[in-house]
Amino acid sequence: MKFTVSIEIALPRERVVQTLADPAHLPKWLRGLVLHEPLTGIHGQVGTRSRVVLQMGRQEIEATETITRREPEDLHGIPKETVVHFDRELVTKGMWSAVRDRFTEAGPDKTLWVSENEYRFSGLLMRLMGLAMPSAFRRQSLQHMRDFKTFAEHGTDVRDALG
Repeated sequence: MKFTVSIEIALPRERVVQTLADPAHLPKWLRGLVLHEPLTGIHGQVGTRSRVVLQMGRQEIEATETITRREPEDLHGIPKETVVHFDRELVTKGMWSAVRDRFTEAGPDKTLWVSENEYRFSGLLMRLMGLAMPSAFRRQSLQHMRDFKTFAEHGTDVRDALG
């Protein structure tokens, strides 16, 4: 299953990508995040493997995330014409996914975030879920993007919004 979602953020691109790359901000916008800890490498750097635990409803999901691309490596002084890339793979029982995020300038203080998502399922239950509920994966990706936008633009912490 593949899909692409996008959102415009009313902030300069450099500020957006620096906020996104800061691990201290993850729990403030990544809904359901219980844990995000590097197993090898440094958070956000190519090749880093991290243990990620998310609470989704009553279910806790544990995955391994691997950063596969981050360009440019230095997120300061990024040339205007440069497209910023953040790519990662997540593996959990019954599922592999790849997220390829692109950030471009959409105006003086606007950033366009385009996220290409790919999922592969193994095991009968996960394959059935992928077939029965493909829109749920798209909705979840958009929700994460909206939560980040709200946090980046207004400082709203998703944990406060959830009570």
